[in-house]
Amino acid sequence: MKLSTNTMDVLKNYANINSGLFFKKGNVLRTVSSQKTILAEATIDDSFPQDFGIYDLNTFLSVMSLSKETPAIEFEDKLVKIVSNKGRSKIKYRYCDPTMIKVPPEKNIVLPTPEITLALSEEDFTWVNRVASVLSSPHIAIESDGTDVCISTLDLQNDSAHSDSLTVATGNGDVYRILFKTENMSKVITGAYDLQISSKGLAHFKNKNRKLEYWLATENGSKFEGA
Repeated sequence: MKLSTNTMDVLKNYANINSGLFFKKGNVLRTVSSQKTILAEATIDDSFPQDFGIYDLNTFLSVMSLSKETPAIEFEDKLVKIVSNKGRSKIKYRYCDPTMIKVPPEKNIVLPTPEITLALSEEDFTWVNRVASVLSSPHIAIESDGTDVCISTLDLQNDSAHSDSLTVATGNGDVYRILFKTENMSKVITGAYDLQISSKGLAHFKNKNRKLEYWLATENGSKFEGA
């Protein structure tokens, strides 16, 4: 089989969340960060014929990109064979034991009743992450004064730091400030998302154009006051 561009994009993204990945039989890929602050799930174009573990996903992806052509992969009991150079090169890449990888829980995460729902455009999502990177803002906040909903970049430990506030929606009277680490938010693939946030410490990002979802933990200091 040959992996699609969409599958490769997901794998590259997952390598930023967890250095290893346990592939489950089928077409759903899930990963979790070492601190369990990010969980991601994607339904991909390709279907894997068996379970297997890859200890260093970045190295695996580098091997996959050695050839200008898209390599074919053949699955065996203890390894995957990566075939390229018009079939002349056959790299044997060995699986690892699942115990060597941080594996996500089998059960799906159940989001507590969300108090906040927000449609986030790809343009706004890209802007916030770019600004946070340029300003070296360690935190991103989704906040409302009851009238406007904004996404802000800031440094909770430094009131004099550079910051930005982008208005993204009209408020409904609720007052809140939900905090995320920029390093976590930046690991979400750029796109348009439907966002649900629970004041109990969890947010759900659902991509509008791809079968891709993320669950992010919110940070201490987040607050919500209903109208």
